[in-house]
Amino acid sequence: MSASAPLPPAVPPSAAPPTAAPLLAAPSSPGPFALLNDEPVVESGADLLGAGRAARRLAGLLVASRDSTPFTLAVDAGWGMGKSSLMRLVDAELAQAPEVHTVWYNAWTSTGADALEGLIKSVLMRFDRRVLRRGLQRSERRALLRAVRSVLTVAAGPLGVAGLVDELWRSLSVNSQARNEMRGAIGELVQEWSQTDDFRPRRLLVVFIDDLDRCSEETVLAVCEAVKVYLDVPGLEFVIGCDRSALAPNGLLRDLSPAASAFMEKIFQTSYRIPVPDQRGVREYIDRCARAVGIDQLLDERLTTLLAERSARNPRRIKRLVNGFVLEATLNPMWEDFPPEAVVRTLLLQYFYPDFYRMVAGAPGAGVGDVIAEFRTYQQVRRLLRTPQSVPEAELPRVNRFLREHDLPEQNLSTAARGETLSRLERQLPSGFPEMVSDQEFTSLIEGLVALPRSDELLRRLREGASLPAPVPPEPAPYVQARPPQGQLYGTVPPAWTAAPRAADQVLHGVHILWVDDHPRNNETLVNAFRAAGAVVRIAEDSQAADAALAVGTPTMVVSDIDRGTNPREGLEHIGRLRREGRYTGPVVFYAGRVTPERIALTQQLGAHLTSSGPEIERLVLRAAEGQLPPPG
Repeated sequence: MSASAPLPPAVPPSAAPPTAAPLLAAPSSPGPFALLNDEPVVESGADLLGAGRAARRLAGLLVASRDSTPFTLAVDAGWGMGKSSLMRLVDAELAQAPEVHTVWYNAWTSTGADALEGLIKSVLMRFDRRVLRRGLQRSERRALLRAVRSVLTVAAGPLGVAGLVDELWRSLSVNSQARNEMRGAIGELVQEWSQTDDFRPRRLLVVFIDDLDRCSEETVLAVCEAVKVYLDVPGLEFVIGCDRSALAPNGLLRDLSPAASAFMEKIFQTSYRIPVPDQRGVREYIDRCARAVGIDQLLDERLTTLLAERSARNPRRIKRLVNGFVLEATLNPMWEDFPPEAVVRTLLLQYFYPDFYRMVAGAPGAGVGDVIAEFRTYQQVRRLLRTPQSVPEAELPRVNRFLREHDLPEQNLSTAARGETLSRLERQLPSGFPEMVSDQEFTSLIEGLVALPRSDELLRRLREGASLPAPVPPEPAPYVQARPPQGQLYGTVPPAWTAAPRAADQVLHGVHILWVDDHPRNNETLVNAFRAAGAVVRIAEDSQAADAALAVGTPTMVVSDIDRGTNPREGLEHIGRLRREGRYTGPVVFYAGRVTPERIALTQQLGAHLTSSGPEIERLVLRAAEGQLPPPG
């Protein structure tokens, strides 16, 4: 997998269009749109993030180090940061070097012990037939018990390279004694193959191993065994693309002993950590991606900065988001009534500000009306309360109305008291408001969304639950996990856990959840998913029904709303009564559309958790089921 799509280099109008990636010859105006692919960059002309320069230098170091073999170089980076692309560019550079040969092995295509065989066979396939035949004959002479089969095999007729490799592998791996001799046998093969007529320069074989951090623990260890135990011979260099942190004892390799950890450290003699692209480079990358798919006129400077920074300058994540815009604009009938810019701004809001978007789109129990209007009014009120001058008389009614709407009586708005007033107000507002009001990319995103034609209709549809795709996750897990990852359950019925080593129904079997909410339809997706995973979920639409359920039996945990009926604190008051009377002392999670500092403080006083996130509900339920729910705060 790559991080950089092979986008075409800029060409003058008179030049012929590039042929390497015709898909990306994009229109210059919105629509028709196109999609980016996710193939590695394989030639320097398609390199947009400066990997070509690093590739040339790495290739030079590999060639210059042929007398220092064997050794292993790790190309180290997180998901989507360009490991495959850099390695492909290094391979292209090595093609120009005399007597340097390469072989690619994708560890992700193998499982367990097969990985060891697959990697060793991939190396053997690069040798000449004459070298393989002599190696097979030497191997058979070492094991006289197999001499008859050897004579029959060789006498049966000329074998191709693949047949010779299969025979040689069977000879080298037939038993433990043969395996003990395997490294020496392979070393002889490499030595014979690497010698040229004049012995200068000797042949060099560079083995690229990609996606090691995407494999199971068993596969990782098998590949490392092949590299260090059997292929650690002069004439071979290994370039391994992986995220080193995923291979650490606290990552994929969870149960390594100290000796095994030390062995893993010995695998990599050195590492090259791919740097995060600089601001200028990633902005140019976004511009080229946008032009390629036809959305370049929809991204202004602020949106480009937002996409660059909030994607952590990750090329693959940028491409996934850009493709998401295109697919949404093209396939979702909701957007037929709105300009393409509405798609871009809405999905950026959803991807990068999910808590705010949940309130915009009518999160369960939100009860806040138009949260965008609330935020914009807060911007204005905050500016008035922070200015050194007195609040203008004309603005006083609006300020006091906003304070009353947030349970604050009309305040003394003298200069000395305004700081305290603003502090009290912000305790009633969603927790992210003070940070977002200073986020220029966010405020620009909101203002641009509101300024779009028919924005009122767009926001109304979002509040009514318009169908949008699930947000692109920030980054897929770089390795197989032993339990369902956070966010995997939410929005899937049945949950996509069943292939995990620890099945979901084993985790949630016997778990009883009491879910209290006067609008239970808001939670149907999560409730159905928990039931499909083996949990028993009982629904109560008010405090009286919840009390009746508790009288029958004690649940594993309670999930409750806060704003219920005409009482904006009914959920908090109900749990408070249960705690004081000793009727329920177990885990409680409040699932609410608004998470404010005041609500956080009140829920913590009750020993409860508060969230507006479905994936967070999932995580907390799983922890409660395992008896490991951490204390709130």
